[in-house]
Amino acid sequence: MPQEPGYVPYQPTEARVIHRRAENGEVVAYTAEEYGVHNDGLGIIEPVNSSGGLLFLAILLSAGMGGLAYFVVQVIIQDVWDIAGRVWWVFPACICPFVFAWASYFSERNAEKLRAARTLPRPATCHGPLNSVHGLEESRGQA
Repeated sequence: MPQEPGYVPYQPTEARVIHRRAENGEVVAYTAEEYGVHNDGLGIIEPVNSSGGLLFLAILLSAGMGGLAYFVVQVIIQDVWDIAGRVWWVFPACICPFVFAWASYFSERNAEKLRAARTLPRPATCHGPLNSVHGLEESRGQA
């Protein structure tokens, strides 16, 4: 706790940090845990990377998993296993995104708590190399 005598704030080593531009425009060094769930790749659609958005997606996929559970119960009740044999690929195709969505939500929620503890701003979503420190220096030199 910061109030306790002898408290030394956490200082990440340079080898373990991710330098990214924050939402306020300054370059901040985040640890991998503080950085959270972000997608800096090129794309047409902005990635969902807030804990609220990830929670919404996880709940939406949970509803889909409820439909899948209903399907399994109906297969058992009606004893039509041949249908389940023809669509077996649906089970891993639904379970994998479900698990990934909840893992992403908990990871981002943990990152938000860690950023709040160090009073760090949220990393900005930026596409391409302009979000890295090296890219910032290169873009300033060319302008």
